[in-house]
Amino acid sequence: MQFPLIAVAAIWLVHLYQMISGFDPGEYGIMSRRLWGLRGILTGPLVHGSWGHLISNTLPLFVLSAISIYFYRKVAMRAFWMVYLLTGTAVWFFARPVSHIGASGVVYGLVAFIFWNGIFRRSIRSIILAALVMLLYSGMFMGVLPDQEGISWESHLLGSLVGIFTSFWFKGELEDDEAKTTDTYRVDDEEDPQYFLPRDIFEKTKVERAAEVEEEMRLKQQQDNTLLPPFWNQDRTW
Repeated sequence: MQFPLIAVAAIWLVHLYQMISGFDPGEYGIMSRRLWGLRGILTGPLVHGSWGHLISNTLPLFVLSAISIYFYRKVAMRAFWMVYLLTGTAVWFFARPVSHIGASGVVYGLVAFIFWNGIFRRSIRSIILAALVMLLYSGMFMGVLPDQEGISWESHLLGSLVGIFTSFWFKGELEDDEAKTTDTYRVDDEEDPQYFLPRDIFEKTKVERAAEVEEEMRLKQQQDNTLLPPFWNQDRTW
């Protein structure tokens, strides 16, 4: 659980240095389809335009990354870096030719990752987490709408799509408790079903069924005789 703290602390330190040195954060953003803008895939999520921008991104970044690491330990770190790098790459290829800064694309990717885990994995835990994320961050989905002034809606939209892809990519790597639940359901499904009548009852002829009934009655009579006292079964002359 140290990673969310380290990631947020690093972003805040970058912003403090930005305030002290006065460098332009746009120089380190993702400039679409420009060679120099490729570095923004790594640096773009680390720089922000204001304190409000910083807080609005780092708070959900901390919460969502902590949820991912705590509940999806096997894939959380790989999923985080997949969202981080693929979102930046997609923005570089498809977004408007302006400098895109901020961690919002990663945040939207994590929201989509956690939500769609509930759909792809279908475990009780993943469904509950999906519902929780929907409840807490449903308002964020307005951010994917185009033509919003001063907002990189492309980062939001592309980050969400990358999050869906990441969830699908790792859907087979279940956590231990998820795998146990799945195995339990599988064993129940594979048990032989119980039937009220024998499955082949209608395949037998009337004579065969009568013979089986007669044999069952004979065996039952024989079993009843074994339960009687020995002297009862002896031949008796009245």
